Amino acid sequence: MCALTAPEVFDQDVDDGRVLLLQAEPTAAHSAAARMAAGVCPSGAITLAEPESGGS
Repeated sequence: MCALTAPEVFDQDVDDGRVLLLQAEPTAAHSAAARMAAGVCPSGAITLAEPESGGS
């Protein structure tokens, strides 16, 4: 489901069906799709971490 939901961020290996990460840090344009993909992942294998806000 994740590769279908966010194809810019995830792909799927044709041999074993495993999900491949294409963008470790999705652009702002793709972040909503990445969140949705994590939410619909049937195995719960995808988690997202928000970037730490830097600077003091």
